[in-house]
Amino acid sequence: MPEADILHEMELPESTAAILSGYQRDAVALIARYEAVSPADKYRAVADLIPRWQCNVVDIGAGSGVDAAWLAAKGHRVLAIEPVEPLRRAGERLHPSDRIEWLNDILPSLARARAKARQFDLVLLSAVWQHLRDDLHEEALSNISRMLKPSARVIISVRNGPGDPSRPTFAVSVERTIAIAALLGLHTIRHARAESLQQRNRDAGVSWDWLAMEFTGNPRGDR
Repeated sequence: MPEADILHEMELPESTAAILSGYQRDAVALIARYEAVSPADKYRAVADLIPRWQCNVVDIGAGSGVDAAWLAAKGHRVLAIEPVEPLRRAGERLHPSDRIEWLNDILPSLARARAKARQFDLVLLSAVWQHLRDDLHEEALSNISRMLKPSARVIISVRNGPGDPSRPTFAVSVERTIAIAALLGLHTIRHARAESLQQRNRDAGVSWDWLAMEFTGNPRGDR
């Protein structure tokens, strides 16, 4: 099946379909906003946990590719997953690199990524988690865990505060996310809080929780 048909063929939850439609409509404005944010500033709370050696990274919800390009410039190889076509195409155009591979795929299944049967040293989920319903978090983390090398790290940013009406968000329990992850062998090594880098978000009362996890493969209690 051609890549372009994958999402069309998927049975997406109504909430997910609405979110993707919102990103499609707002893509032009969002690209400018994404490109204006420095990844070094965005990841400041967890930057020291990003491997310094060249490794394999999967950036889930890669947007316009600014984070993927930042990582590629450090020598990492990045699988940039983005289900919104205008964002994905913009990333390919704005950040051409033989170290970045783009993929049309989506949480929670990550079916196309898992079909590659590759394992990664680092997984990034920046500004994505709040778009998944609470009942989909376990499935998403379970599928992510199948893609990890031993001692791989997963970095998740969790939005606190209102989302844009055109791109619905859900309230996220950080504690529940940490608990689910632990049952899958992902043990939280950092929980930090940070204000939004975008003034419009700060004005709306938006802040972020940053979670960094390490994959031991041992569920909580069996370490």
